Amino acid sequence: MIPLVIADTGGLLRALARTTAGKPSFPDYQRVMVSASAVIVPGLVLAEVDYFVRSERAAMRTLLSEVFDSASRYEYEPPVPSDMTRAMELDERFSQLGLGLVDSMVAAVAERRRVYRVLTIDRRDFGAIRVGPRLTQALELLP
Repeated sequence: MIPLVIADTGGLLRALARTTAGKPSFPDYQRVMVSASAVIVPGLVLAEVDYFVRSERAAMRTLLSEVFDSASRYEYEPPVPSDMTRAMELDERFSQLGLGLVDSMVAAVAERRRVYRVLTIDRRDFGAIRVGPRLTQALELLP
């Protein structure tokens, strides 16, 4: 089992994707999800996932029921003002990346929770971001 992981939108979508036969489309991503002690899902990530699966309402309803099931390994992380402020600071500091609010929020939550493992497909941006008081902490990108 691996410790806590924070899910970014692309990583979460890949982890949940299934083939027509019902098998994981991206087994490496799905493996991270099932082997993590818990998967932190920032609220803005959930909103962005909803945008991408807007034509698959049943899938979104299933995801929501799992995220908010206290017996699941998901931990919903609602946006709080301090995270929003820090996200905007990180977005400005790494402006050359064009992070945007959702990716900046993932980094802010990682920093506050001190969970530096991120399930993501966005290796370019999350590989360049540094968090922590002196912006020296790199994020570990999974898978």
